[in-house]
Amino acid sequence: MSIADKIFVSMCEDIIANGTTTEGQRVRPRWEDGASAYTIKRFGVCNRYDLRVEFPAITLRRTALKSCMDEILWIYQRKSNNIHDLAPHIWDSWADADGSIGRAYGYQVGKVTRYPDGEYDQMDRVLKDLREEPFSRRILTNLYSFEDLPYMNLYPCAYSCTFNVTDDRREDGRLTLNLVLNQRSQDVLAANNWNVCQYALLLMMVAQSVGMVAGELVHMIADAHVYDRHVELVRELISRPQHPAPQVSLNPEVTDFYDFSTDDLRVENYVYGPQITNIPIAV
Repeated sequence: MSIADKIFVSMCEDIIANGTTTEGQRVRPRWEDGASAYTIKRFGVCNRYDLRVEFPAITLRRTALKSCMDEILWIYQRKSNNIHDLAPHIWDSWADADGSIGRAYGYQVGKVTRYPDGEYDQMDRVLKDLREEPFSRRILTNLYSFEDLPYMNLYPCAYSCTFNVTDDRREDGRLTLNLVLNQRSQDVLAANNWNVCQYALLLMMVAQSVGMVAGELVHMIADAHVYDRHVELVRELISRPQHPAPQVSLNPEVTDFYDFSTDDLRVENYVYGPQITNIPIAV
């Protein structure tokens, strides 16, 4: 059975059984009818996924992997903050009349910084350092720019990636690339496996681009929560049968991060439960 399913079920059970509630507190999110959107939350959740074992897609319901990949390319490859450059409609509620979500996500990745050896944006610097100084402990991206927060339509949720290389003495000589994803807040029902899969795909694409093997994805969530109107949906979801994880790979001919597209994603033997439709989203 999928390891990601087991991790997801355990996390949700823990949040519902042992979490604390925000009911009665002053909260920012609102439901479509204007009511306050309260949560049951756990602080400091850490989940680990080893991509050398299997791809971390849950099978309790389908995670749209091509859409996950398109959003991660929108942020880190296209470096866009405009929904017109993105196929999924997940950011529509936060976009202005021109389609911009403000100085968030791809805007931050694309900001250029002057270094002694040249000028680089965040993604270009990651790729350069992984190729030239793979054992550096300074290879990361950070989307949480305090000076730009007033100009963001939504503060970044998943905001920091730290890349770390290990030498696992593989027979083919390749190093292993690992990734720590830091997330300040997560709507577990709507976004957990979406975020896990998209950053697993980012790890795979970056690793392939620098001649490494994708290893562990460590997902740190400061505030992992289930919204009050999601609790029964989550209970039903985690009671479903679990299936083996799908086989997920990339087109091996692509070796430049900027050449990847969703057409290069290969998904096989993905068996999953029915989708949950019309999930209410707090904004």
